[in-house]
Amino acid sequence: MAFTGFEDMNVWKTAMSVATSVFEITVPLPRSEDYGLTSQIRRSALSISANIAEGFGRSSSLDKIKFYIYSRGSAFETKNHLIYGKRVAYFNEKEIQEISNNIDSIIFELNKIIKVLKPQSQPQSQPQ
Repeated sequence: MAFTGFEDMNVWKTAMSVATSVFEITVPLPRSEDYGLTSQIRRSALSISANIAEGFGRSSSLDKIKFYIYSRGSAFETKNHLIYGKRVAYFNEKEIQEISNNIDSIIFELNKIIKVLKPQSQPQSQPQ
């Protein structure tokens, strides 16, 4: 399926949903976390969709792969922050369950995209 813009990609749409959900659950965090968890998790969550968009705009498959890998890394980072927030009782399980499920979906989709874009290795010729 050919996309006219990154906004058409379901993985980007899910990533944007994660970013907005993370923003919403961090609004009530204490002011003391403004430069800690609040800033970190918002930045990592937004980075997921931003790197998908940047990867979409690249012309070579290798460049695209690089940014989709960065996006996947940001997804894992965001999930880590959610786990931490739950452990310190900033978030409850119900708040983060849907976000975590969406992150898992993003990682799965990015892995598929990366696999499709990876150059196929040339078979080694056998000596005669």
